[in-house]
Amino acid sequence: MDGTEQIGHSTNLVGVSTVLLASPTFNEHPQVLHISGVLEMNPSLFEMLEEAEDLADAGEAFYKYMVAIFGLDPEQHEKGPHKGVVRRFRSSFLRLLKGWGYDSNGPEGAVLKGWVESRFGLFPTFHKEPISLKSQAWISYVEEKMSSRFHNNSIYFQLDLLYEFCQWALARFAAPGRTHLTLYRGVNDFDEHRLIRQLDKRRRVIRMNSLASFTCHRDIADCFGDTILEVQVPLVKVVFGNFLLPTHPLKGEGEHLVIGGDFLVTASYL
Repeated sequence: MDGTEQIGHSTNLVGVSTVLLASPTFNEHPQVLHISGVLEMNPSLFEMLEEAEDLADAGEAFYKYMVAIFGLDPEQHEKGPHKGVVRRFRSSFLRLLKGWGYDSNGPEGAVLKGWVESRFGLFPTFHKEPISLKSQAWISYVEEKMSSRFHNNSIYFQLDLLYEFCQWALARFAAPGRTHLTLYRGVNDFDEHRLIRQLDKRRRVIRMNSLASFTCHRDIADCFGDTILEVQVPLVKVVFGNFLLPTHPLKGEGEHLVIGGDFLVTASYL
């Protein structure tokens, strides 16, 4: 999938052309995005969120809602069963985030990329290795994203709610009145980032994976590579942010999960 090949599906669940969604033009002039039906099916969640006094209150309300709807009680969080009791594992968005933190190319990463493909229409460009639609890498990705290990407990719907909560929290508390966040990504090479256009020595348009990690702290990005990519990320492409919940698996590195496509980046070199 170079710059001339199809970047994703012709349809998605956000009502914006996938080609436009993946373009630098969209990143510069973003439109509001909502996943079809999520707000309409969960009015009680957003009514409850409106009563929150701050982001911590909102995060607690969101977590309690997820526990109630999906049974994400502490007893099923990766603990062994009580003696003589067998529990059925329930997939949770927190488990996917934890797996992503260990390895974005693991099974949990495949499920997250599969969700982006399903909702936003974007194909992944990398999963363990560069992907083309006829490659073994594509087959491996499809097998992992469809694994029954994580496809229970309405896992895609959990991620839908996470995205919509993130967008609500950004607009209400974390970045009111803003359209973009300045985020950073440290890399040692561009194996995962396909060059679309070179504008000058430092600026280029590259194709990010369908879901990619960034940090809000430049000094943390330094730890992950000797080339630092600075990107103006539209808020509507932020799936999850370090600010979102009081406790979560990605808390320590200021990590943000961002929907990919073609981004204008400014590279600096250590």
